[in-house]
Amino acid sequence: MRLAFREALLAFRRWPALSMLSVTTIAFALFVASLYGLVVLNLHRTLQSIEERVEVVLYVTRGTPIEVITLAMGDIEAFPEVAQATFVTADEALQRAQSELVEFQGIFSEFETNPLPASIEVRLQPGFRQTESVAAVAERLTGFAFAEDVQYGYDWVAKLDRLRDIGAVVGLMIGGAFAIASIIIIGTTIRMAVMQRSREITIMRLVGATDGFIRSPFLLEGCIKGALGGIVALGLCYAAYSAVHRLLFQAEFFDQTQMAFVVAVGTALGLLASATSVGRHLRQV
Repeated sequence: MRLAFREALLAFRRWPALSMLSVTTIAFALFVASLYGLVVLNLHRTLQSIEERVEVVLYVTRGTPIEVITLAMGDIEAFPEVAQATFVTADEALQRAQSELVEFQGIFSEFETNPLPASIEVRLQPGFRQTESVAAVAERLTGFAFAEDVQYGYDWVAKLDRLRDIGAVVGLMIGGAFAIASIIIIGTTIRMAVMQRSREITIMRLVGATDGFIRSPFLLEGCIKGALGGIVALGLCYAAYSAVHRLLFQAEFFDQTQMAFVVAVGTALGLLASATSVGRHLRQV
């Protein structure tokens, strides 16, 4: 293993231009894929922030005793889908409407009595914000005797579900296409490196070296090139993210686990491309 590692490092010194080409190719292939991944990440987090606003509102019949409402809220918060239930009095609802709908201040001032009902706003747990779960909670809330109406915006939640499904399918398809393209491009550059050293491989074969012994330096070289390409891709991706974050809109970058995943993917792609190229060449020797 020590000999294989030394030979892999020597390859960078013997053929610096070809090694640089391989690393650069891997870097740009991963950069394109990582840039798309960054877009998907920010889209996913935007959808999560929208999902957090999904709630079911139970409008309370006027004159319902506060003791009844308090007991009901305890029952509602016991639902496995429910994260929090908040009681909003009629006066609080009016104050909220006046602060949010400034253009209707004149209309609000003409009311002699408060026309808005009290309500219970029910926020749902993560994983229960899909159409079926929201509809099930809304149907259960209609069973309370003091429920005058229950609203949750079915069309809005359904559109959010469709957007989430479309994002997942498109992400899978484009991510797979980028992965295949990366393997082809990386495999081509590694193949060039193998062809450059074809005489060395032939001599090693003639003196009795096993296929595993011949492969090991190339596999390690592919891993090193893939890891370096992943690091460079992250640097390019961070530069693009910084420009967007500073000039266009607020965005988020990969966390440490996700950055490690990009480098690991680069290493795996380098290994796979090297294994494929070397294996094909050994079968021809």
